[in-house]
Amino acid sequence: MRVAVYQPDIAGNLGTILRTCACLDVPVDIIEPCGFPFSDRSLKRAGMDYFDHVDFTRHVDWDAFCAFADSKIARTVLLSSKAETEYHAFTYQTDDILLFGSEGSGVPIDVHQSVDHRITIGMKSGMRSLNLAVSAGMALGEALRQTGQFPT
Repeated sequence: MRVAVYQPDIAGNLGTILRTCACLDVPVDIIEPCGFPFSDRSLKRAGMDYFDHVDFTRHVDWDAFCAFADSKIARTVLLSSKAETEYHAFTYQTDDILLFGSEGSGVPIDVHQSVDHRITIGMKSGMRSLNLAVSAGMALGEALRQTGQFPT
């Protein structure tokens, strides 16, 4: 299992995702460019002392990430408010890459159309979206539960 974040805008959200993934022993792929300097203090503040314990890879762009994902022979599963399949009804595989879009704009249509699967987290009518780090934690938790990959 891996988590990928497409062009994150908010350092604190990425820091929180890095911290979560450090604790759950899940690698993170960061698809650049980021909307903040990667060394930003708020990134490290949100990740706290967990920053040194997370396995992360920075990809210069979507194409570089795709080449990496193809080499892993992994499915890319996009979390999207435009998807129909609920995240808890989806059947995860141990080598899936859970992809999350940027906070401001999600992912472009070509990325949306190129992924293997699209899933969503249901919300109350009229609500636009959950916080990126919250969404990542919810979906990752379900994926790890289904695949028996929680650390012991």
